[in-house]
Amino acid sequence: MTLAMMIHIAGGTAGLVGGFGALAVAKGERWHRMLGTAFFVGMLTMSGFGAVMAIFIPSRITIVAGSLTFYLVATAWMTVRRPENAAGRFEVGAAVAATLIALGAVGVSVAALISPTGRLDGLPPQPVLGFALVAALAAWCDGRLVRRGGIAGPRRIARHLWRMTTALLIAALSFFLGQQKMMPQDWRGSPLLYLPPLLVFAALVFWMLRVRLSRRWAAAPP
Repeated sequence: MTLAMMIHIAGGTAGLVGGFGALAVAKGERWHRMLGTAFFVGMLTMSGFGAVMAIFIPSRITIVAGSLTFYLVATAWMTVRRPENAAGRFEVGAAVAATLIALGAVGVSVAALISPTGRLDGLPPQPVLGFALVAALAAWCDGRLVRRGGIAGPRRIARHLWRMTTALLIAALSFFLGQQKMMPQDWRGSPLLYLPPLLVFAALVFWMLRVRLSRRWAAAPP
């Protein structure tokens, strides 16, 4: 196992532990901030190293997944670091990055669909089509944020939460369903491996509804 792979695995482990932990504790409290920082550092490490290593394998779908995850985590973090109603070069660059990721994902999915096997680098096109949709949505949201000169209140909190949670969902799907060869033989193919990604998706839906519908978040700090 190479050093880069060890760093990638360590980052992924920290990201998954920090992400699930941050979802479980009270938002805005000390433990949430600590676990959120572990998630942020771990996920950037995991996705960054994963995207770079995928260039040499090659695995173009993994490049898209890693780039999108890195982008989601970075923009989610910056959302709560920026003051309310503020936007600058970072947000403009983020909009460009999301657009490029979406276009790249579409290109990769088309290449897979027209290949003789219907796969690209041994992987099916369906996941990357989902990545294309997420990246396109994120690019649209970034464009709106830049035009408005920033966001505040529940919209700001929702932006942070959906991006962090979607990045965690990608990581959970990749590990629990995409890396079963690394698990004990008895675990492989178990329906229980679908549970962690489903819990993350349920948390995403729950928090989006709660932030949008609860008056508490209108003036609450992130």
